[in-house]
Amino acid sequence: MQINGAIVKEQDVTFAIVTVKSYVMKNTAVADRIRARCSTSHDFQGVPIILAFQQSRDQFKYQGRKDIVNYLANINPSRIPWTRYSIS
Repeated sequence: MQINGAIVKEQDVTFAIVTVKSYVMKNTAVADRIRARCSTSHDFQGVPIILAFQQSRDQFKYQGRKDIVNYLANINPSRIPWTRYSIS
């Protein structure tokens, strides 16, 4: 499975962001499954996983650890180093 995401280190906190469809943000069980599957990837092991849904070109909605979500809500998404990852 291919996903779009990013590994970010900011203020001594490393976390992952994974883009998802809007329905994932509305369903806790599905969100938990996505996080569990991503956490098995070498790239995302041991870091908080934030889910992100792109509402418009420059606006994302985030779900996850509150301090990280609050941080992300206040930055331009173009600053995030997006890339593609393979998840088994």
